[in-house]
Amino acid sequence: MVQRQTGQKVYKTMQGKTVDMDMLRKRNELTPAVGNARVNARGDELGAGGKIVRKREDLINDYYENSKGVKSQSAVRRQEFQPPTDVTEKDLTDDWEDPEDTGNWVEDEDGNFVKKGD
Repeated sequence: MVQRQTGQKVYKTMQGKTVDMDMLRKRNELTPAVGNARVNARGDELGAGGKIVRKREDLINDYYENSKGVKSQSAVRRQEFQPPTDVTEKDLTDDWEDPEDTGNWVEDEDGNFVKKGD
């Protein structure tokens, strides 16, 4: 929701001139913003030649419509891990090699480790 400013923002300069910030903001809200964002000071999306392509209200409505379907992690029901029942202990240890076992590896003349017989 847009928050409204309370009170009138009128300042006096050192030379005694008054500057009404709300009026200045209202007067320049259709002026294109400086930079490459392609929006005006109000937040409307601008196209070629500074024409308004999508209004700020449409952009905000699209954002809220698209973000309603997102669920947080806490809302998702988590399932507990169930290990497969058809795996035996022998299946798990068949192709396991001990990393400390250096009997199958030798160092060549370049300093690289290769398997014996290669």
